[in-house]
Amino acid sequence: MTTTILDRAAMFLWQHARLLERRRFAYHFLGGTREAIAAALLAYQNSDGGFGNALEPDIRCPDSQPVPTQHALEILDEIGFEPAGIQRICDYLMTITTAEGGVPWLLPSAMHYPRAPWWNTSDQPAAAINPTAAIAGLLHKHHVTHPWLDRATEFCWAQIAALYPTEQHDTGVAITFLQYVPDRQRAGRELDRLAQQMTTTGLIADLAASDYVRKPLDWAPTPDHPLRPYFSDTLINAHLDLMIAEQQADGGWDINFPAFHPVCGAEWRGWVTLSRLQTLQAYGRLG
Repeated sequence: MTTTILDRAAMFLWQHARLLERRRFAYHFLGGTREAIAAALLAYQNSDGGFGNALEPDIRCPDSQPVPTQHALEILDEIGFEPAGIQRICDYLMTITTAEGGVPWLLPSAMHYPRAPWWNTSDQPAAAINPTAAIAGLLHKHHVTHPWLDRATEFCWAQIAALYPTEQHDTGVAITFLQYVPDRQRAGRELDRLAQQMTTTGLIADLAASDYVRKPLDWAPTPDHPLRPYFSDTLINAHLDLMIAEQQADGGWDINFPAFHPVCGAEWRGWVTLSRLQTLQAYGRLG
């Protein structure tokens, strides 16, 4: 019997991934329940409504942080927002919002705990487009109404107007915002500008690149993504072929950045393996 891409990845996830990724895998591929994911995600939430506790594997801080809260919203997006829970998250965001109207990339409490060397901040960090724009975009997608979103949206528009796409994280969250913000005409203009500029700034990496970059399917992980029309069918199919070829002997996919600790590396590999399966499924490559 032939072992499929999905079978091999499943064995890797059951053996190595966190409970959260195992339950997400079960939901997307085995008929698992959204309640099981929500229960696993709840372990990362704090009493203030935000998320921490190494939901972002490279930040081992137990306290609530902006980027883990973004990741929580991304997971909730997979299973559907619950209004009461989302209001709690927005209330938390209000407590960490700066005078600019957005949230910082990292709060000082993270500095007291193990973390990857690229996670650093000051005592009074300024608001940042990353992750404010991703958070705001996901809240707009689900038609959330909250005072935090009004100010954050204004902040994001100002940041995007001045954004030249040379940094993958800032550009990525800006695209999430533009994908879902209600002003579709304005969003379309900015999205087209960024997409055109990305082709010249090097943000769309060549398929042969092996360092910490984003390739076409990292930017357009589903066929209905707004960046998909900017890539040719030939390029997308070539990247899909490469993605399949990059599945490792243990069934998982590797990360393209250094793991600052073996535990973090294993957690990231589970995250990335599930993401690869979701992309291959979306493009009809799992059979």
